[in-house]
Amino acid sequence: KMRSLAPGIKLITSFSRDSWYRFFILILTFVFYTTYHLSRKPISIVKSQLHRNCSNVIHPADLNITDNDTWCDWAPFDKNNYQNLFGVLDNCFLVAYAIGMFFSGMFGERLPLRYYLSSGMILSGLFTVLFGLGFYWQIHSLWYYCLVQALNGLVQTTGWPAVVACVGNWFGKGKRGFIMGIWNSHTSVGNILGSLIAGVYVSSSWGLSFIVPGIIIASAGVICFLFLVESKSHMLDIWGICLFVHESVEQEPLLRNSSSNEEIFSTNTSTAVEREEDHTEAISFCGALRIPGVVEFSLCLLFAKLVSYTFLYWLPLYIANVAHFDPKEAGDLSTLFDVGGIVGGILAGLISDYSGGRATTCCAMLIIAAPMVSPTVFLSWWGTHECLRGNSRALSTVTAIIDGTGSIGAAIGPLLAGLISPTGWNNVFYMLIAADVLAFESIMLLSRLVYKEVRGWCGYTTRQRGFKEI
Repeated sequence: KMRSLAPGIKLITSFSRDSWYRFFILILTFVFYTTYHLSRKPISIVKSQLHRNCSNVIHPADLNITDNDTWCDWAPFDKNNYQNLFGVLDNCFLVAYAIGMFFSGMFGERLPLRYYLSSGMILSGLFTVLFGLGFYWQIHSLWYYCLVQALNGLVQTTGWPAVVACVGNWFGKGKRGFIMGIWNSHTSVGNILGSLIAGVYVSSSWGLSFIVPGIIIASAGVICFLFLVESKSHMLDIWGICLFVHESVEQEPLLRNSSSNEEIFSTNTSTAVEREEDHTEAISFCGALRIPGVVEFSLCLLFAKLVSYTFLYWLPLYIANVAHFDPKEAGDLSTLFDVGGIVGGILAGLISDYSGGRATTCCAMLIIAAPMVSPTVFLSWWGTHECLRGNSRALSTVTAIIDGTGSIGAAIGPLLAGLISPTGWNNVFYMLIAADVLAFESIMLLSRLVYKEVRGWCGYTTRQRGFKEI
C-alpha cells in the first residue's frame, strides 16, 4: 500500500526551488529594512526622558540640586527651548537623509547591492551606537548629537533604493499590490519594534535605547553580506542554468506589466531557462524626472511624509506631555499609529490589485488622510510602469527621487513641530491639518493618471506617448 506524504512535505515540495529563493529574498529584504526603521525610532521615545518635569521626580538625598525643575534633565535639553533643540536634532537626520536620497539611487544602480546595503547597515549601526554612548560618556554637546544624527541620515539612504532594486531583480508577475502591501509593512514593523525596544531601557539607561537597535542593524548588515543574492543571474553563475525554470507562463521582471490573475510565486515548472543577462543601463537623474508621473507622485509623497514623520518623531512626546504618561507608556501607545499603517498598507495593496488603479488608490488614500499607506501604492505602481519595462536598475533612481522628495516633507514636518509646539500642541495639529489640505490639493496632480486608469476600466485604450522603453 502506497504511503501518502505528510501534508507539510507536500506543501514544501509543491514550490519550485526558484520560488523558495524568491521567498527567501523577500524575507531578507523585509528584515533588513525593518532594522533601518528600528534604528531610527529610538530618538522619538527618548525625547521625553531627555526633558522631564523634574519637580515630580524623587531626587537622591546626596544630590545637590540648584534647579528643582531641570535637575533630572539631560543637558543641553534642560533649557526652555528644548523643543526647538529636538526639532534641530530631528532635522540633522532628516535633511541629510533627504539630500542623500537623491544621490543614493544612482549609487545603488552602479554599485553591487550586497556591498552597498551591508555597508550602509553596518555604518548606520555604528552611528546609532555612538548616539547612545553619549549617555555613558556624559556628552552634553548638541553638536555631537547633531553630527551623529546627520551622518546616520546619510548612510540610512542606502536602504530603500537598494531593497527595492533587489526585490525588482527577483520578482515576476503577479498581484504585486498585495505582496508589496505586506512587504512594505516593514516600515511600521520597524517603528513598532524600535519603540518597544527603546521603551525597555528609556527610564533606566536611555543609552541602551540606541545601542541595542544599533547592534541589531549592524548584525543584519553582516547577514546581508553573507546571504543576500542580488538577482537570479548570480545564482545561475553558481548552480548552472538548470536551477531556475520557467513557469507555465513565462515570468517577467518586476518592472513589466502583468495581468492581475497571475501569482507572484511560481509553483508550476517546465523547461529550463536560458541565462538572463542584464543589458539595461542606469538612468540619469534628469531622465528619471522626465518619466511621466515621477514628479506627481513625488509631490504627493512630500505632503504625506510631512504628516506621517511628524507623528513618527513627536507623537510619543506629545502623549507624555499631554496625557502625562511615562516615556515607556507613551512609546508603547504611539505604536498604534504604525499598527494602522500595516493594516492600511495591505488594504491599499489589495485595492490596487483588484482595481488595477494605482494612482486612483493613492488619491483615495490621500483623501482619507492615510499617509502611511502611500509608499505601498507608489511602489506597486512604479513596478508596473511601462516606461521602466525590463529595466530594474532604473527603479532604484526613480524610487530614490520619489522617496527623496517625500523626505523633504519628512524634514519640514518635525522642524515645524519643534518650532510650533512651544506655542501649544493644538497649533501643531492645525499645521498637520493644513498639510493634509495641501496633500488633497496635490491629488489634482494625479488627475491625468486617474483619468487614464478610469478610461481603461471603461474599455478605452490610451495611445502611448513619450518614453517607450529605457
